[in-house]
Amino acid sequence: MSAYETHAAADPAATAGAAAYPRRWLAAVVMIGAALMDLFSDGRIWPHLEATFSAALGGLALGIVVGVLLGVAAALVPIIAELLEPVMTVLNAVPRVILAPLFVIWLGIGLASKIALSFILVAVLIFFTVFTGIRQVDRRIVERVITLGGNRWALVRHVYLPSVAAWVLSNLKIAVGFAFTGALVGEFVAATHGLGYLLSFAQSTYNAALMFALIVLILLVVLLIFAVAGRLEKYLLRWN
Repeated sequence: MSAYETHAAADPAATAGAAAYPRRWLAAVVMIGAALMDLFSDGRIWPHLEATFSAALGGLALGIVVGVLLGVAAALVPIIAELLEPVMTVLNAVPRVILAPLFVIWLGIGLASKIALSFILVAVLIFFTVFTGIRQVDRRIVERVITLGGNRWALVRHVYLPSVAAWVLSNLKIAVGFAFTGALVGEFVAATHGLGYLLSFAQSTYNAALMFALIVLILLVVLLIFAVAGRLEKYLLRWN
């Protein structure tokens, strides 16, 4: 008999305490499930989901468009690279979520500040993805296209864009994660709606069941989007 078993046999209170642990965990799971059901049963979760999705997807779309345009311009025009690369390097070096309070001051507690934070997180990632993708294109392929009479548009269409598409789609899941991080952090700092706002409320009221329920909900939503992104990546890169 082990020392723990000997002590437990001698101390009925210890045995009762050990037996209580599974019940405590079961109660916690039940409470989390009840909190989730409560969120959906009265419909109050939908405005918060809409707010978070709007901020995350808006920032994701803007970040991808701007990141691709700036990355292509910097990779193809040296003077633009000299201007943009140091700025993007600085933004990439610092944790960009610390900009959330500044965006709230500049843009208010509405949707715009959350979109801005998601945008800056995604845009920097996509910029370096595109910039690196174009810079790492095999120079022999570029030289062969030029030798065969291809102009810059032909290079962009047949060489650079396929390379950029592969790089961007391979990082799409990371970009989705960044977009939702920006939306949730922005809502956590200051908001009247959103999953981040609910997390802040749960923390301020010490409601652990609600907090865990929201974490589970966010995890399920992000995993669903990851699955969609993975399907999209396989479909668009089937030529590869």
